[in-house]
Amino acid sequence: MKTKILHFLEQIRTSFWFIPSLMAFSAIILSYVMVQLDKSQILHVGLLDTMLYSGSAEGSRTVLSTIAGSMITVAGVVFSITIVALTMAASQFGSRLLRNFMGDRVNQVVLGAFIATFIYCLLVLQSIHYDGKEIFVPRVATTLSLILALVDFGILIYFFHHVSTLLQAEKVIESVSRELSNTINRLFPDKDYENVPPQTKKSSYSEVDFNENSVPVLFRSDGYLKALDEEGLLKFAVENDLYIKLQHRPGDFVFRNAELMIVRTEQEMDQKMKHRLSSFLIMGGNRTPEQDVEFAIHQLVQLALRALSPGINDPHTAMTCIDRLGAAVRLINQKIIPGPVRYDETEQTRLILDCVTYDGILDAAFNQIRQYANGSADISIRLLEVFLGIAESTKDKERIQAIERHANMVYGAARSSLSENDRLDLKERYDAFRQLIRS
Repeated sequence: MKTKILHFLEQIRTSFWFIPSLMAFSAIILSYVMVQLDKSQILHVGLLDTMLYSGSAEGSRTVLSTIAGSMITVAGVVFSITIVALTMAASQFGSRLLRNFMGDRVNQVVLGAFIATFIYCLLVLQSIHYDGKEIFVPRVATTLSLILALVDFGILIYFFHHVSTLLQAEKVIESVSRELSNTINRLFPDKDYENVPPQTKKSSYSEVDFNENSVPVLFRSDGYLKALDEEGLLKFAVENDLYIKLQHRPGDFVFRNAELMIVRTEQEMDQKMKHRLSSFLIMGGNRTPEQDVEFAIHQLVQLALRALSPGINDPHTAMTCIDRLGAAVRLINQKIIPGPVRYDETEQTRLILDCVTYDGILDAAFNQIRQYANGSADISIRLLEVFLGIAESTKDKERIQAIERHANMVYGAARSSLSENDRLDLKERYDAFRQLIRS
């Protein structure tokens, strides 16, 4: 249940409709409250009364209708600018990053502010009426509409500033890098790796024979595995005396009728139980960083590869992405990457996951960049410098060996394609790296 709630919140966060809709609903409630305050005349006393709108009913109608008309016009302009920004982002940085721009809080709040002010003015406007004795003028509500118009004017100025900086490469990289760090902190426990119990770190597990009394659970359509309710699946396995092996991890594309998991059980499995097991997995048409750290890494890699393309040829942006990837791996070096096995209270293997590995993370972060940057001295040198920084942040021998493997691949691929002076610079960085891991 927790996983499904987090998945729903992630969808809300990256939606472009939720906050504007929430603000529009709040405007409906606010208009009702302000009109009721006017009718009760609670605020029509003393100095406060002199600060309220003091014009006629016709003047109030003019003010409210003018503000409402202006707000809906500006809302259209804001929407148009946002669409242009999304189009430019898709063409410059790739459509995969559109979810980051759609999830930008400023864009959502700005659009919501103008729509909410429009709805508020429209509802207050219809409250002006003749009650048989005098014309009711919503002085408090009209005053608030003027305040909202001034606030919206300030929001509009800030929106222009925000959009002008939103598409800068440095800002985009910073935003993607922040999301990657948040994903790492959410998925990997923050503990001293050397002090973790062995069963938490190990990649092997007690033997469970899935060749006998095993039933596959199939996926009925094509799609990505977006998230897994690990706690719920483990609890269900214990309650029903099941042994479960997941065939995919979050981020994998699953084909129709492919095996989602293999279940070993002594009882007969009906369709109801298979459906219940499938309900612990959240599937969808696209990848998200909820439980997929490699997706967040691929976003930075995509920015680097686009920067290295012949049409753009921007090595400085690529090097910034490499720096951010290095910072992310340094953060992972302070974390635990949980093993594939989950036990019940008797320490019996119940759940075997297909988990991400440290080697896999390094491959996702640096393989494509190394391949596309072959022949580029700047990128190869920066990669070795980043590997040096990563190696400094860990004493785990297996992780150092994984880093060394990538350093060797960068050095081996680059030295045959560079000029003599560039090879000397490359060898200097490589020797510094070798000296560090040997010390």
